[in-house]
Amino acid sequence: MKTLKFKTNVNCGGCISTVTPHLNQLSGIDKWSVDTTTPMKILTVETNDLEPEAVIETLKTAGYKAEVIE
Repeated sequence: MKTLKFKTNVNCGGCISTVTPHLNQLSGIDKWSVDTTTPMKILTVETNDLEPEAVIETLKTAGYKAEVIE
């Protein structure tokens, strides 16, 4: 399993509610969470085979931005 981390603009509970259905329907995600208490609003995704671009595009569809954190 690998962990992907992204800097996002998902900054509140309402934002999380908006992205939840999008991330939940994305095949390949085992678990995800957003830490809205940090300035970078870190999205952490646990997956076996998902590419970061798929998560970025999914958030874009929901109206949010994400950048991979190395």
